[in-house]
Amino acid sequence: MFSYRYRYGFIFLLSLYSFINIEVTVGSRLFDFDLTWYYLFGVLALVVLGIWELNRLAEIKILIGKEKRVHPLILLFLVSFLSVLVSSTVALYALYLSLDRPLQLNFDHWKLLLAFGFRVNLFLNCINAIVFFMNRLKKVQLEAEQLKKQTIEAQFEALRNQINPHFLFNCFNVLSTLVHKNADASAKFINQLSQVYRYLLYNQEKKIVSLTEELAFIASYTYLLQTRFSDHLVVENKISELSENAMVPPASLQMLIENAIKHNVASKKLPLTISLEHKDGYLIVSNSLQKKEIAEESTKIGLKNIISRYKLLSDQPVEIMKTDSKFIVKLPVLHLET
Repeated sequence: MFSYRYRYGFIFLLSLYSFINIEVTVGSRLFDFDLTWYYLFGVLALVVLGIWELNRLAEIKILIGKEKRVHPLILLFLVSFLSVLVSSTVALYALYLSLDRPLQLNFDHWKLLLAFGFRVNLFLNCINAIVFFMNRLKKVQLEAEQLKKQTIEAQFEALRNQINPHFLFNCFNVLSTLVHKNADASAKFINQLSQVYRYLLYNQEKKIVSLTEELAFIASYTYLLQTRFSDHLVVENKISELSENAMVPPASLQMLIENAIKHNVASKKLPLTISLEHKDGYLIVSNSLQKKEIAEESTKIGLKNIISRYKLLSDQPVEIMKTDSKFIVKLPVLHLET
């Protein structure tokens, strides 16, 4: 608030209001000597200006910086006492100089200006606190809207995967082959397919899910893929279950696996290897880099969406690395506060 671009207009208005209030109540009797109206307005304006500007400098140092143990508004209010002392003292000596009075501090005069300064300072800090929390509320609301937007995009991506005709077509092809060859295998395939779609339907509106749920979903999803691709695809899941409060955005691991299959060759001569592991608080999804000569059409929503959601859910960013032989994505493990 103190750094507001039109602050000098507000300083003038606050000085004018204070002058009118004092003029109506005590007038020239504020001090024990005659004081014309313009000197009275000048000394009041100087106190208001000094308090505002010194608080502005303190605000820049306190509010713009590293997090502190004490709330920045409390620190600013404590520092503002010094602003009142300095402003009142300078304004009083400026008044003495203007009136050719001896530069000897009169404690009665000083206490009057201090009382006025502390009232002004309390009013300004109250307004500043209101503005501070209003801005913070607006920021939280904006982040909530952004997260809502990203969640809607994730829902769209998940729904797109559910009704993806190629995915369904491939699953039904595999199923039709299994039905004739192995009834038990086809029953298991149907069960795993239902697990995949149940997870997507139940969790598409959630911001985060437990890692345990995500891993169970991935187990069903990779079973479908490996049934389809056989030895053309190798999925190495090295992630063991972590603590109960370990969380991830829903279907984030699935999106990364899907991207790897979409953009890379998976054949008998050149099997695609996808590895999932946990290390140093990150879920690491890596795949062998063997790009298709003719790339499939991609909306590029999946990876961007995961990155955007993590920006709103965590201070730790998603890390993406690419080597000559591997494409690696590191997702921070989220934790619920206990």
